[in-house]
Amino acid sequence: MIATDARDRGAASLLILALGLVMVLAGMAGAQVGAVRTGRHEARTAADLGALAGAMRAVEGAEVACARAGEVVARNDAEMQACRVEGLEVVVAAKVSLVLGDTSATARAGPAR
Repeated sequence: MIATDARDRGAASLLILALGLVMVLAGMAGAQVGAVRTGRHEARTAADLGALAGAMRAVEGAEVACARAGEVVARNDAEMQACRVEGLEVVVAAKVSLVLGDTSATARAGPAR
């Protein structure tokens, strides 16, 4: 028969609870990393589509091109941070707000050279 000390009773329960807490915290951290990556992809998509839409209107001037880019970025649930027209190329920066902060991306579109 194995002799047990009265102080050792219940130690396994505490160990299981601590292990469970570590697993929950790891799951929460993984979910946050996933949310940040998803936000980054959303910002990149909004910037890409905004730049493409703006490039289609670049011949009409910077004001028209950036207005169109802003519409497309907003439809993708992002905020346009910057827009500039360089010749026939349009550069758009978009931002997506997350719980942990903001993430942003920049895209350039124009005619092939």
